[in-house]
Amino acid sequence: MSDDVQPGFVRVRLDLSYDGRDFSGWAKQARGQRTVQGEIEDALRTVTRSQETYELTVAGRTDAGVHARGQVAHVDLPEELWREHREKLLRRLAGRLPHDVRVWSVAEAPEGFNARFSAIWRRYAYRVTDHPGGVDPLLRGHVLWHDWTLDVDAMNEAAAALVGEHDFAAYCKKREGATTIRTLQALRWERRPDGILEATVKADAFCHNMVRSLVGALLFVGDGHRPVDWPGKVLAAGVRDSAVHVVRPHGLTLEEVGYPADDQLAARSREARNKRTLPGVAGCC
Repeated sequence: MSDDVQPGFVRVRLDLSYDGRDFSGWAKQARGQRTVQGEIEDALRTVTRSQETYELTVAGRTDAGVHARGQVAHVDLPEELWREHREKLLRRLAGRLPHDVRVWSVAEAPEGFNARFSAIWRRYAYRVTDHPGGVDPLLRGHVLWHDWTLDVDAMNEAAAALVGEHDFAAYCKKREGATTIRTLQALRWERRPDGILEATVKADAFCHNMVRSLVGALLFVGDGHRPVDWPGKVLAAGVRDSAVHVVRPHGLTLEEVGYPADDQLAARSREARNKRTLPGVAGCC
């Protein structure tokens, strides 16, 4: 599979953010639900006065209700269209897009760039409050209320067993033909000065429901319902555990996507397409 841009086209990188509460996720859906991809593609078609819809490729597909502060996408546009609109495209998109999605940067991408496959990590944050009074009304769309006092130290001790390269089948919604092997680079909790607990979750990539399942398991440790070694045992078992709750989406935000140096983009894109196996596990490709 090649990342070569078709002759006569330019690959354009978009940096964007959105409040996910009123979206049915990132990806366009057959039944016409409101999605982030759909809104941006419609706006792009309108402001460039195009007959054709140019499809976006995104760094990380977010589920319904999940937010993004540092999402990245790319789109291949005809060279003539790009030359005509590039200087005013950002401002025109701002005037056309709904207020719950913003594009912050539009620029010609370096050679070999693919918003999805060139990424070397994605960083999410999940925010929870255990305040007995609940969530600040001004933050209710971005913070989960957990009605039990949480022990951050216990949660971090449990999280340490999950960091590294593992098969996260126990924490993922299985998709046909897709691997659940991931490298979890960071998983840690801190209690902010305002009392909100914030999880930082960073990996080379995530499988479906992975972050929200990991958070659900660690909350059970934090509130004393499960021992510190329980999340690690669930991981080792390698199968979905009904006791692992997938927490609600509104506490989750995609904060940032990382990419290598420009001269390594194409190589990273090729590497990311290879299906991974763990050492000692038979597999192909």
